[in-house]
Amino acid sequence: MKLFVGLGNPGAKYAQNRHNIGFMALNAIASDHGFAPWKSKFQGSVSEGKLGSEKIILLKPETFMNLSGQSVGEAMRFYKLTPDDVIVFHDELDLVPGKIRVKQGGGHAGHNGLRSMHQHIGDTYGRVRMGIGHPGHKDRVAGYVLHDFAKSEQNWLEDVLRGVCDGAVDLAKGDSGRFMNAVALRVQAPRETEAKPANKPQKTAPKEKPEVKDTRSGLQKLADRFRS
Repeated sequence: MKLFVGLGNPGAKYAQNRHNIGFMALNAIASDHGFAPWKSKFQGSVSEGKLGSEKIILLKPETFMNLSGQSVGEAMRFYKLTPDDVIVFHDELDLVPGKIRVKQGGGHAGHNGLRSMHQHIGDTYGRVRMGIGHPGHKDRVAGYVLHDFAKSEQNWLEDVLRGVCDGAVDLAKGDSGRFMNAVALRVQAPRETEAKPANKPQKTAPKEKPEVKDTRSGLQKLADRFRS
């Protein structure tokens, strides 16, 4: 059994925020793979299902981002799981939009949701780092992550979520390489086909003048010959 955790903030106000891409990923997996309806449990929303042969618990903590670890710790104790059984989907400022990286253990890099996870379950859990890009200055980070994805970002966002669904079974099996490849295949921009030069109009051969039948008599031909 594995526990997939999506980080975000509860409520319609935050639903489309960049900070909520973890929630979006779990919603997509639940819908695409036929998971059970969401239920309130462990200070969050829970859905159960299978990815391949692996039983998966999906958890969206509803304690707000800064207290996410409380919900995750409660779920882990109930199911008797270890941090190695936990994979957290979260927004990542240090990756360009559309990039996905899977990581086991490590620091929280200032991410408040991960900071809370560290406090409650330690730092050895798995992460799916979902790139959203950086606003360019640390003073703009809070407003950036708590702002909705722009319309211009919808295409790559939809591709990422489709890719997450495509590779979810591989992630559940522990094959992070195949999972990341599934996402990359969705996000990769289609190669531009080289424009073929327009066919130049073929030059038409000059029309031959119709042959004029010579109606002169033999005597006239001979006379004309000596005149020339």
